[in-house]
Amino acid sequence: MRLTTKGRFAVTAMIDLALRESHGPVTLAGISQRQNISLSYLEQLFGKLRRFDIVESTRGPGGGYTLARRADQVTVADIIIAVDEPLDATQCGGKGNCHGDEGGNGRCMTHDLWANLNQKMVEYLSSVSLADLARQQEGRVHSHEVRETKVKAEIQKAGKPATDKSDSDIKKKPLANSVFTFAQQIN
Repeated sequence: MRLTTKGRFAVTAMIDLALRESHGPVTLAGISQRQNISLSYLEQLFGKLRRFDIVESTRGPGGGYTLARRADQVTVADIIIAVDEPLDATQCGGKGNCHGDEGGNGRCMTHDLWANLNQKMVEYLSSVSLADLARQQEGRVHSHEVRETKVKAEIQKAGKPATDKSDSDIKKKPLANSVFTFAQQIN
């Protein structure tokens, strides 16, 4: 089996979506930024996921993607198969003609070994749901978002980018009501 970046990125993006969809549709731009995956690549992947009824899209302001079914009903195998990721370790692509003959009699000596590995991989990936993966990540994502929220709140509270100045120094100056006033305050 050769799991390429296509399968890895699709699973990663789907975990991100599952973690955030409770707040409404999730934008691909947001996933792209958080997971450092090209937006155009995500558009291709989500087009395939939509055709397999794994995600739904909402257009317009506030639009984005949501799951088309519950996260516990979507498996890793579903995601990987939807994005055309082959789950095959055999040389012949599962056709039984490892040496290239048309009749399928040219099986290599290890064909059954790799075919059994394929079966085990599909069984395992079918046993892991998107909900399982999202639960594993919830604590990590939550603590990261809490840190981000605190930093943003501090910046908004100060009315300017964070500096080494104490809160009391920041509060002494009025908030900038223009870019020019803001620039003067930082200098």
